[in-house]
Amino acid sequence: MDIKSYTDVLRTHSFDLSDEQVKSKVAELINEKYAENNNKQVYKLLYSCIDLTSLNGTDTREHIWKMVQQVNDFEGTNPEIDNIAAICVYPNFAKTVREALTADVQIACVSGGFPTSQTFTETKIAETALAVMDGADEIDIVINLGLFFGEEYEEMCEEIDEIKFACHEAKLKVILETGALKTATNIHNAAILAMYSGADFIKTSTGKIYEGATLEAAYVMCHAIKSYYDKTKTKIGFKVAGGVSSVEDAVKYYTIVKEILGNEWCNKDLFRIGTSRLANTLLKAIED
Repeated sequence: MDIKSYTDVLRTHSFDLSDEQVKSKVAELINEKYAENNNKQVYKLLYSCIDLTSLNGTDTREHIWKMVQQVNDFEGTNPEIDNIAAICVYPNFAKTVREALTADVQIACVSGGFPTSQTFTETKIAETALAVMDGADEIDIVINLGLFFGEEYEEMCEEIDEIKFACHEAKLKVILETGALKTATNIHNAAILAMYSGADFIKTSTGKIYEGATLEAAYVMCHAIKSYYDKTKTKIGFKVAGGVSSVEDAVKYYTIVKEILGNEWCNKDLFRIGTSRLANTLLKAIED
C-alpha cells in the first residue's frame, strides 16, 4: 500500500453524512432530477448496462444455453439499442456461456464462495482462476463481512488483492452486501477499502441473503467512488444489484450515478445493473 495503514486510507476518504442526512439528500436529488432522466434515450442506455443474471440452485446447462441464445438473437436486431453488457452466472457455467455465446457480450461469473464469502482464501483464488480459464471476462466476489466487522482490514484487503491477481485480465467486481453493512459509514468504508484493494467495480448486493440495493447505499457508494477518483484519478465502476426490476428503479439509480459522478460514468464500462427481469421490461418501455 502507498499509505501506512488501512485506517489512514479511511481517514483520507472521510464521509461525514449521517444516515438520515443521506436519506434526505437522496429524496431531494430524485425529486429534482428523476423526471428529466425518465425518457426513452435513457432506457436504451440502461439496457446496454445490464448484467443479465441467472444465479439459481436449479440452473441447468440447458437453461443457461437458452438464456444465452436469447442474447444472441437480440444482437443487431435494433441499431438504436446496444446489446446487454454481460451475462452473469455461477462459475461452473462459464464454459457453457462461452460455447453458446456469439453476441458481443461479456461473460461474468460470481466467485469466491458466493454469496457468503465464508470459505478458505485458497478456495476463492482457485475458483476465480478456474472461472477465468473457462472464459469469464469479469468476476463478482463478496467482501468477507466477518473480517470487515472484526476490523481485520489487512486480511480482508489482502484477500481481495490475491483474488484480483487470479483474475489476470478479467475485471473484478467487489460486492459490499450493503444490506448487511446497514450504515452509511460502514458502506463508505467498505467501498474505499475494496477500491484500494484492486476492485474495478464496486457492487451493492448479492440479492441472496440480506436486503438488496437501496438508493441510499448507491448514493454513498458513488460518493466513495468520486472521492477515490479525486485523489487517485482512477475510475472505478458502480454496479447496482438485488431487486432492481422496474424501469423506475433503474432510472433512479441512473440519476444518482449521473448527478454524483457525471456523464462519464453513464455507460456500460462504468455502470452496470445486475438483474434477471429488467431487460424485457426495458424493451417493452422503449417500444411503448
